[in-house]
Order: sequence, then C-alpha cells, then structure tokens
Amino acid sequence: MAIQIRKTGLQIETTLIEGGKAAAVPLKLFTAFAVVKNPWAGRGFVDDLKPEIHAGAPVLGELLTKMIIDAVGSGDAVEGYGKSAVVGLDGEIEHGSALIHTLRFGNFYRQAVGAKSYLAFCNTRGPANAPIMIPLMDKNDEGRRSHYLTIQTSIPDAPAADEIVVALGASIGGRPHHRIGDRYQDLKDLGQDVANPAGVLGSALRC
Repeated sequence: MAIQIRKTGLQIETTLIEGGKAAAVPLKLFTAFAVVKNPWAGRGFVDDLKPEIHAGAPVLGELLTKMIIDAVGSGDAVEGYGKSAVVGLDGEIEHGSALIHTLRFGNFYRQAVGAKSYLAFCNTRGPANAPIMIPLMDKNDEGRRSHYLTIQTSIPDAPAADEIVVALGASIGGRPHHRIGDRYQDLKDLGQDVANPAGVLGSALRC
C-alpha cells in the first residue's frame, strides 16, 4: 500500500538575539514535515507492521531529506539533526515509531549529511495542533552540548485522528552564547573515560 501524503511543509527559524545579547552567528533551525494517512488506523491491532514500513518509510525519508538539504543548501552545512513523529488519536505510538525508527527512513538523512551520531528522536500522540518536538544533537559528536537543541512547532490541522506527522529537523550552529561546556570536561573532572561520552559506569555500579 503506497503511503498517502496529504501535505508537506517547511519551516525556517533564525535566532538573532538570545538572552538580550546579539548572537555572534545566528542560529538557524529547519523543519521539514509530511502529514500522512496512518496506514494502520481503523484496522484494529496489526501484528506485522513491516509491509507498510517498507512501502512508506523510504518514500518519507527521501522526501523529507531532500526538503531539508534543499533548504539548508548542502548536507555538509547541517550540524545538528533529529527526527520526530506525532500519531493522531486513532493510532498507536508504535505506528509513528514504525515509520521513523527504521534505517529505511533514517539512512537517507544520515548519508546526506555524512553523520556518525544516531538521530535524536521523539514520538508522541496527540490531536491536531499538538506540539511537534524534534530534539537535535551534533551529527558527529554526541557529547557536544552546544548542539543539544529542540525544535518545537505545530500544524493547526494535523495530525487528524487517522494521520501521522513525520518530521526531520536540522540546525546550522548551536545555541547562541552556550556556556555549560561539553560532556568531556565533566568526564575529566569525574575521572571517567573521555572516550565514553555517555559516562556509563561499570555494570556493578549501574543500579
């Protein structure tokens, strides 16, 4: 079953002043979204989501990636990136997850921007005009806190109960005036492994 796309959209946000102080380099945030018919809505509990994943995820991954790259100008210029899905009220969280948590979706974006980090993500459920939250992180360095950002937007008429909003986000630059350091300094201060930016301790100490 081919994915049914009702509409797409692109948003560009530029922050020139933060905290009452002009940004040395303005932060630019980009959002590309598609509003699609939920292929599982109204069918009851569906055990195997794979056929619709294979049919829809690549189409959405290619489309939204192209929208972001065309808006930014190049994949190299993208610094932070992320993805999100909002499922309408007749669907399951799993339906949104199915479309974005697959390499058939994410690899288009990852390869286009030359990324090494995983794609930060959010999946929620809500009515039309529900918040669309897209967490971002540096595409190559998960410990770079300056690029821990969240895009928040909404679409007045989406998702309808039987729809899913699928979105990609990108940043050029990090937070203006960021001054909380990076994870690596914390790791040094705590005497932990700088090559382990997640700061995960040994199994005996994880509880």
